[in-house]
This record gives sequence, structure tokens and C-alpha cells, in this order.
Amino acid sequence: MPKGTKSAASLNQPTYTIVDIETTGGSVSNSRITEIAIICHDGTKVTDRWSSLVNPEMDIPLHITALTGISNEMVEQAPTFEELAPQIFEWLNAKVFIAHNVNFDYSFIKTQLANYGFVWDVPKLCTVRLSRKLLPGFSSYSLGKLCANIGIAITDRHRALGDAEATAQLFSLLLAKDEQQLIKGMLRRASPEQRLPAHVPLGDFQALPQQPGVYYFHNQEGKVIYVGKAVNLKKRVASHFVGHNESARRQHFLKEIHGISFERCGSELMALLLECSEIQRLWPIYNSALKSAEPKFGLYHYISVSGYSHLAVGRLPKQLKCAKVFDREVDGLNFLASQSKAFDIDQRFCRYGKGSIFKSQQALPDLETHNAAIEKLLDSIGEQQPSFMLLDTGREPNERSCIWIENGEFYGMGYLSPGEQLFDMAGIKDCLTRVKGNHYMMQLVMTFAQRYPQNIKLIS
Repeated sequence: MPKGTKSAASLNQPTYTIVDIETTGGSVSNSRITEIAIICHDGTKVTDRWSSLVNPEMDIPLHITALTGISNEMVEQAPTFEELAPQIFEWLNAKVFIAHNVNFDYSFIKTQLANYGFVWDVPKLCTVRLSRKLLPGFSSYSLGKLCANIGIAITDRHRALGDAEATAQLFSLLLAKDEQQLIKGMLRRASPEQRLPAHVPLGDFQALPQQPGVYYFHNQEGKVIYVGKAVNLKKRVASHFVGHNESARRQHFLKEIHGISFERCGSELMALLLECSEIQRLWPIYNSALKSAEPKFGLYHYISVSGYSHLAVGRLPKQLKCAKVFDREVDGLNFLASQSKAFDIDQRFCRYGKGSIFKSQQALPDLETHNAAIEKLLDSIGEQQPSFMLLDTGREPNERSCIWIENGEFYGMGYLSPGEQLFDMAGIKDCLTRVKGNHYMMQLVMTFAQRYPQNIKLIS
């Protein structure tokens, strides 16, 4: 049974614990606490303090020792977190948890308490976020730079008690400046601000609509580091900041987010297409799935020095034009086999992957007749490629979204106002944004078109 139960501090007269930890690394799942300091604050003054080195039961990396000064020798005789867990739980339970970049310290302590059976869940406050509101105008809100700018001296920087003491002084200053009771508002458990990464402006989150669209996460320089799509933008963005994924990559990702922007879309399909095109355009560092969504094989046509046309199925190098693409090699092989038989093409001029050469003692076919048969096969592939508009809901009640497919290729997309006449094809095409499509986008469109044929309007 758990040794503790879920509880929350009274928000009328809360008791605060100001906490700092040192760790072996940035990943909650792969790192451990090496030092912890807890300072109690009654809302007026510091009332108590406690700190301890912690044996992490793993080696401390050299670069961490260089930063904190905490070595393997220093923690060798220190108590383990398991030994300290009951004491830490008593210090922190039923109090408001405060730290500079609070989610880092909170997630480490919550995870390690849970490992030893303690269920701990309390309100938390971030002094980074609170400082941005009550002490605006600084270029950096790191603990060291902020304290230097406001005259708080830090002794033993990057040691738990030294940083906790500085954070406690900072919190006292913030309390004194909190004339509008921002702290009380931030302590509401349902407040979305408590879930946001420390550097993300609340206004960015509040601006998100509960509608389909594409959202962008920006780093400190404003560069897009992640693009995502959503049926409900606000709900989807909020989901990034909850959960228990403790990987180092996710922790680093959340720290890098300094801003959120978005673009509304009329439907989930439009959001999917915009997401894909934006990932291809911006190539954000934290997107990976759609970067590798392209087909791997293609059907090629080439003419040998003898003048004979050949067909081959092989891997698809970038920027190389081919007659048809395939997700799997077997699909390409089956297509070439069936079509070469249908058009009576000599198999000696078809190559089915590496090393597949057909030999025959028969005379070669007539050159012109053979090449004409392959041209007919290639023309048939082209004739199978449709041209149509796909119409769907827009961003506003009287607006329609429009996707333009021309000869089986993605041309562009956009939105049509109520005054746009569907018979004016040239006018509609001019209203659309030209978008470089790809195989994945065409798959999305064709799947939607097959499901909703009533949304198709053929282009004549």
C-alpha cells in the first residue's frame, strides 16, 4: 500500500516549500538526485530549512561534478533516496512546492518518491514564470542572472542549499510585489499556466482556438522547432505538457519551447496537409515521423544505347523522376508484371529489382513496335491520374476549403469565399496557394476522396 496519500495545501493560508535539487543528469528516467535542499516559508518569512547529499547509487558524470562540485567520493557515505524518502515526504506533503523552473525539480522528486511507494501530489509554483510577470524586462530569467540583476547574492551556486536560499529570497521579493494576487491565481489547480513550460507566455496558449489547425513551437530565437496538427488546437497543445514521459529528449524539448503560434484550418484533412507541407518546408528539429513518410520504390523508364525502351523497379533516389511510386517493392514488382503482360512487353526489357535479368534465345522484338508498347503502358499510367477539386468545410460557416489535384499530382489548396463560382475553374485555381505536394499528401487526399465522393468536383 502507498505510504502517503494525495493531498493539497490550503490555498487560503498556504505553507510553501522552496526546493532545489542537484542530479546526475537531465533525464528523470535515467538520472538520480545527488543533493536536495528544502526551505519552509509561511508566506512572510523562512521558518525552517533542511538539506542533504544523496547517494544516487550510480556514477556522477565528470561534467556534472565540474558544474556542481559534487563527486562520487562526496556521496559515497550519504543516505540513498530510499532512506530519505519518508523524511522528504514529510517535509513536502500538504505544502505548495516552489522551485526555479519548477517542473524539473517536481518531476524528479515525484518520480523517485513514487518508486518507493509515496503518492505525492501538491500545488506548485514556478519562480521563473512568476518573475516574468512581476519583474518584467530582463533579458534572462535564469536564477544566476536574475539574482545578479536584482541584487540577490548566491553563495554555493549550483549547490542545492545555495540555490534554494537564493530562490527563497527571490520568492519573498515576489510576494511583496504581488499586489494583484497573481500567486493565488497561479495556484488554482485547474490553471493551464501551471502546465506550461516555464518560458511559454500564457497569452500564446490562451490565444489557441478550439478548432482544427496547425500549431508551431518556437525556440528562444523564434525558430520553429516543432509543427503539429490538431482537431482541437487548444486541447492538443495542452496535451504536450501533461503525462509522465520522462525521457531526456522530452525534457530538453519542453525547455526549448519559448513561444506558440498557430494557423486555423477548415477541417482535419486541411490541417494534415498543411502540417505535412510545413514540415517539408521548415524541417523542424523535433519532427521526425513525416520526414520519412515518402515512398521508397519507383517504376523507371529509360532507353538503352541500342534504342530499346526499358522498364525497371528500384529504389527511389531523391529528385529522380519516375513513372509511378510505391511504398513497398513488392507492389512495384506486381504492377510491372501485370502491366507488361497486359501490353505484351518482352520480359527481357523489364528489370524486377537487382540482378533480375531475363535471358532468351529468341530474336529481339521490332524496335518501333516494342517502344510503342511501352509508350502505351506509360500513357495508361498518366491517364489513370485524375484531375479534380476536393471541397470541404471552411474556417467560417460560409467558407469552403478546396484542394486542387491536377493529373494525379498535388497542386495547391486554400479557401473559397461565398462569392466564388465553382464553374470558374481558372478563378478558383488563382485563389489557391501553390503547395509542393508529395506521396503522403496524395494518399491523404485519395483516401478522403474515396470515402466522400460527393465532395469531388472534376476539373474539365
